[in-house]
Amino acid sequence: MTFVRRQVRNLGVSLLFVMVASGLWYWQEQDVRDRLSWMGVTTWDELGLTNFHRVLRNESVLIGWSDVRVNPLWVSYRLHHVDDASIGPRPDFQRDWRTLWPIAPDSYFGSGYDRGHLAPNYAIARVHGADAQRDTFLMSNVSPQRPDLNRRLWQRLEEVVIDHFVPRFGAVQIITGPVFPADWLGNVFHRVGLVEVPQAFYKIVVVPGEQPRALAFLMPQTVQGNEPLDRFLVSIDEIEARTGLNFFPLLPDNIEDMLEGGIRPEGWELDKVARLPSRY
Repeated sequence: MTFVRRQVRNLGVSLLFVMVASGLWYWQEQDVRDRLSWMGVTTWDELGLTNFHRVLRNESVLIGWSDVRVNPLWVSYRLHHVDDASIGPRPDFQRDWRTLWPIAPDSYFGSGYDRGHLAPNYAIARVHGADAQRDTFLMSNVSPQRPDLNRRLWQRLEEVVIDHFVPRFGAVQIITGPVFPADWLGNVFHRVGLVEVPQAFYKIVVVPGEQPRALAFLMPQTVQGNEPLDRFLVSIDEIEARTGLNFFPLLPDNIEDMLEGGIRPEGWELDKVARLPSRY
């Protein structure tokens, strides 16, 4: 009986240790997620096969990863003004071993699509440093983008965010990701290898605060690249309807209606930068 009691006691101590360690890990993980998001981590509006995702936490970036679409459904990060930043050399793309399917850096070769960053290399490196920059080159942060979108229009929007919006407001929260056709079965075989090809991409820029403001963009794959950025303004409600996601689940209803229900470019001075040329 003494031996049995000892074994039971040891088992109880082990279970208590696991429970405490798991609780500490969950608390720390939730704390990090809360610091990387605003008004709650993005989730689904109503759970379904095509919007179910796992949250992958990187250095300064959260990714809502779908093993069904083999895409990030959303990528969330914060940017703030930095007076003096040193940008390191551009890293190589790397496979992310946390994804269910093997997506290699050369998986897009010969497809006609670029490896489109969602959390941008330059802005993340400038604000969060080299470790965070390397994480942006994981293939879980990548989605197939047409060259005229990736290298021109999308690049221009990324540049405006870091060079214009961040200095203007001091800090912004970004959520960005792909949009797929409503007919999933009709698009299920439109893939680059294992990766489903999106129809469009969205980017939501929020200035947090008691009276937050937001701009949302929705850009199709068919752009030429030289269009004005303000042509692609939409409401956050429209993006949520197209994606089945809920971007700010903790936002009070009255603020949510104001922030997500309309297009309000006033105060952003977007007209001054909407027609800036691309680098390419």
